[in-house]
Amino acid sequence: MIKRFSLYGFLKNQRYFEIVFLLFITDQRYGLGFSYTQFGLLIAFRELCVILMEVPSGAVADLFGRRRSMILSFISYIAAFTVFGFSQVYWHLFIAMFFFAIGEAFRTGTHKAMIFTWLRNRGRVDEKTRVYGYTRSWAKIGSAVSVVLSVVIVFSLQKYNYVFFFAAIPYVMGLINFLSYPAELEGQPGTGVGVREVCVHLWQCLRNAIAIRRLRRLIVESMSFEGVYKAVESYLQPVVMGMALLIPIFIGLTDIRRGILMIGAVYVVLYLAAAYASRQSHRLSDRTGGEEKGSRLLWKVVFALYIALIPLLFFEYFYVAIVGFIALALIQNFWRPMLISRFDAFASETRGATILSIESQAKSFSTMIVAPIIGAAVDFVEKHQGLGGDFWPVAAIAAIAALLMLLTPLKNRGNEVEALECETGSVIDAEDVDG
Repeated sequence: MIKRFSLYGFLKNQRYFEIVFLLFITDQRYGLGFSYTQFGLLIAFRELCVILMEVPSGAVADLFGRRRSMILSFISYIAAFTVFGFSQVYWHLFIAMFFFAIGEAFRTGTHKAMIFTWLRNRGRVDEKTRVYGYTRSWAKIGSAVSVVLSVVIVFSLQKYNYVFFFAAIPYVMGLINFLSYPAELEGQPGTGVGVREVCVHLWQCLRNAIAIRRLRRLIVESMSFEGVYKAVESYLQPVVMGMALLIPIFIGLTDIRRGILMIGAVYVVLYLAAAYASRQSHRLSDRTGGEEKGSRLLWKVVFALYIALIPLLFFEYFYVAIVGFIALALIQNFWRPMLISRFDAFASETRGATILSIESQAKSFSTMIVAPIIGAAVDFVEKHQGLGGDFWPVAAIAAIAALLMLLTPLKNRGNEVEALECETGSVIDAEDVDG
């Protein structure tokens, strides 16, 4: 099953549009030519749709079956890719994003819960970070492969929209992969489940997320780290494009071909580094004394990286800034398996997908707020050229979020050590429960 879990991640990350998506939206010559603010609003709309569907989708996965949820997810992705490929006007993109959000909502949290179910059934729960990190590494290897294929597509056709059509092919293969998953990974879906049962299930999980102090903290961490990074990462594309046009290489090629070759080279390195970090996350956790301490260390590193990126982007030292973006991806992939493992400590078998979907929903809310702010800030700086390079606000806004997390660490209150059984099915300290 680990091979099939890994194959899912590999196929899921065959998103040939990912390394050029911002350029597809904003490029005047080869894309649609919209502003960074419009890009930010589009991302905000996607995340709003994910928020509205995320937790209910987790409840549906827990109660109706996780494989069915994943199949619906991939069908929605294929619909989104088709609409993106044919889009010519701005409002078409919102239709595509709606379908994409359905895919995201019914996928995130669900497949992780399937992995953890498989581990529980075999008494291997202590391997959560290692196994999830391993399967995630294959997803990143898939991303590296997708970069190469994306470069071939864009270099050959010199248009960004074709990558969406090609992306549908591996998602059809992903649907076939799901059909080979054993029934035990459905979780414990109820029979004759109605709207009332879904609402009760959802309310119980949300109540736990609010009542358990450490779970609240994890949600805030996800918003500040994952949500902000998700809004930041796309800006590597115009940074690399800017560097490609400044460096005197591939002079005989068109701008789009020069740019895609440089973007491809950078993203291959980025994804391979991300794959390594994800696979080694459990080692970092062990060496730092646990996932809590490991996460705290990574918060300090990511704050330092964002601070360093501000002057690099301000003075347009793009070649050094690119190294900073790659380092951010490395840190994010060390951090993500630790976070998911920490979340799973609060998830029971029947609520695993919902708890992880709450995490994804919180991350989406953060991205929904931050993405338009970053886009508007970049447009403002671009309009007023005397304010330095266009992209330094990206790092400045992210650095503020990281600083706030470092200044508000979780502190133990009192010396209570009484344990109680929470409705999540996990045993935790009484001091962690409010109310």
